[in-house]
Amino acid sequence: MSTRKKIYKKKGNVIKDLTKKILKILNQSPSNSYNYKQLSSKLEITDASGRNQIIQKLEELKGQKKVEEAERGKFKIAPASKYYIGILDVTTNGNAYFICEELEKDIYIPARNLNRGLDKDTVKIYKYNRKNSSKEEGDVVEIIKRAKTEFVGVLQLNKNFGFVVPDDSKMYSDIFVAKNKLKDAENGVKVLVKMTDWPDNSKNPFGEVLEILGMPGDHETEIHSILLEYGLPFKFQEKVEAEADLIPLEISKTEIENRRDMRKDLTFTIDPKDAKDFDDALSFEVLENGNYEIGIHIADVSHYLQEKTILDDEAYSRATSVYLVDRVVPMLPEVLSNGVCSLRPNEEKLTFSAVFEMNEKGHVLNEWFGRTVTYSDQRFAYEEAQEIIETKANIISEEISITGESYTVQPAIVEAVLKLDKLAKILRKKRLQQGAITFDRVEVKFNLNEKSEPIGVFFKESKDANKLIEEFMLLANRKVAEFVGSKKGVPTKNTFIYRVHDEPDEDKLMSLQTIVSKFGYKNKIDLKNKQTTSSSLNQLLQDVHGTGEANMIETLAVRSMSKAVYTTDNIGHYGLAFDYYSHFTSPIRRYPDVMTHRLLQHYLDGGKSPKPEGYEEKCKHSSDMEQLASKAERDSIKYMQVKYMEDHKDQEFEGVISGVTEWGIYVEIIENKCEGMVRIREIKDDYYLYDEKQYALVGQSTKNLYQLGDHVLIKVKHTDLERKHLDFNLLEKISK
Repeated sequence: MSTRKKIYKKKGNVIKDLTKKILKILNQSPSNSYNYKQLSSKLEITDASGRNQIIQKLEELKGQKKVEEAERGKFKIAPASKYYIGILDVTTNGNAYFICEELEKDIYIPARNLNRGLDKDTVKIYKYNRKNSSKEEGDVVEIIKRAKTEFVGVLQLNKNFGFVVPDDSKMYSDIFVAKNKLKDAENGVKVLVKMTDWPDNSKNPFGEVLEILGMPGDHETEIHSILLEYGLPFKFQEKVEAEADLIPLEISKTEIENRRDMRKDLTFTIDPKDAKDFDDALSFEVLENGNYEIGIHIADVSHYLQEKTILDDEAYSRATSVYLVDRVVPMLPEVLSNGVCSLRPNEEKLTFSAVFEMNEKGHVLNEWFGRTVTYSDQRFAYEEAQEIIETKANIISEEISITGESYTVQPAIVEAVLKLDKLAKILRKKRLQQGAITFDRVEVKFNLNEKSEPIGVFFKESKDANKLIEEFMLLANRKVAEFVGSKKGVPTKNTFIYRVHDEPDEDKLMSLQTIVSKFGYKNKIDLKNKQTTSSSLNQLLQDVHGTGEANMIETLAVRSMSKAVYTTDNIGHYGLAFDYYSHFTSPIRRYPDVMTHRLLQHYLDGGKSPKPEGYEEKCKHSSDMEQLASKAERDSIKYMQVKYMEDHKDQEFEGVISGVTEWGIYVEIIENKCEGMVRIREIKDDYYLYDEKQYALVGQSTKNLYQLGDHVLIKVKHTDLERKHLDFNLLEKISK
């Protein structure tokens, strides 16, 4: 007799998870009905007590309308109108929300109803009203597809088995690993574990160790862990590198003859000072009629990256380069990204170009798209180009120069930079007038020592040189999309890769309005009038710039926006105020740009529109990978912030309350943007409760408030590198 049968035969013993077991059987055969005897047989229950529990549970489920009595004594799953398929969004407290396009609102799923559903899993739920309430809840009845089965965590080893405690705060269960699945991993090491099974009678999933990463807190271990947590690659396989090494580095005469030769045009690049790959360059020429010919030249990656090759498969799989604090994990092997495709100074390169004739008012009078060969005369860092714009001189000082020595710039290049800056400002002003929103957010950057450890924090702000490049890249992206997607103002319906940005969520905008009003700011929302909304948002972002609460409000404003994605279905780009927009300018680091180049050349050659389905699938994959890369990049910043604060535990900092929850307040340090938590139980001067309407913790005796946006003095209490988390001690509230 099985152990299960022995357990069920114990008199009066409550059968564990009986609801879930009954629903699982009924869900597997939704058209069939079963009586209690048939269910008992399937569950291997043979005693009277167990059968009575099934009878009682069936009546209970019938009352909840989860099952229906098809005929006397026989039950089947309730009609599918109450069942939905969608995605789980698990919170860090173990509860979840169910997201489904069929439903207007997300459905709350309490932890007890998750039934082994994990974050981002595709699941089937049963929707019902909470008892004596109109509020809706859900019950996971089937896991259709796991979002991920591999997790990074720390191994806690016992004599004959171990448990991996996942780093992911949304993974609510440790993973059991049998002795023969440990791969000789030692206690306390960080590992990559694969979830292989989750038996019905087990509280924990079972797994096996795939890779031993190293000791928690070690820099390489933690950075490697971040990449693996999101399923991102750490290095290229040998076969990929081998195929890349076969790419010819020399440009043949035949190839040059098949292209527009622009090697004699004045051309230069402007990039970050630590950039290793240069995928865009600008050329400038004054025409005889007084207008300007401006070329936006992009590395011709699609020439080297041929379809249906190992290299192309790998590039598509990665879909994007990943920019962590101390390294770049490139989409393409170095021989391509930093070598043959990189538009390095004083080298001939194959490029794909958008060339415009523009007048003094920034109007585009003529356009040309096609493959070119170019030669970069000069490489500038943003800081160097900025000095030209500010001083209008041709001397780059040694303090700014990336070589550490002062040097002289050709007068023609100085003239080009200044004219392009003037035109960029005209283009930018026009965009803002049309309703574009400007998120000129300050970026947190770190000074690293030779061990890649953070020894300082600084902020990088977008200046005129950055905006110059941005505007001409936007121009190229927009004009390429218009060229393919529109003819004389009428959509062509040609399959193309668009970068789209939907209208913002009205509820989120209203929530933003409520929050910023507490700081004394205004934000006028009128979704029927895009100009009013965008102007108001731009004014808000301008007003908060440089204040202690700037980063928090800018973050909330970004979250009120929809996410930009890749698709073949063009709906325009709300944030940029463009009806047509694509990504054409960064094929070294974005696979959608490679697809854009291929399709553009296809249409330039007179090709007919291909079917969109395959491209749409690739767009979705690229959007998903972009989101994962973005999460990894944020995690690497959080890791560096925690690492940096380890050496500042005795220091007092002024911060602003950036979040309020029922378990405490989040505080962002003003001088370095590091964020940590003050737990509610650690605030000793009163007993505090969370007031959702006031975004505050309220002292029950003193009525003292700790409210969103308040300035406080804190000290670091605890740093957790593995969880990338800071705990603060609250010293005092600062009156402002």
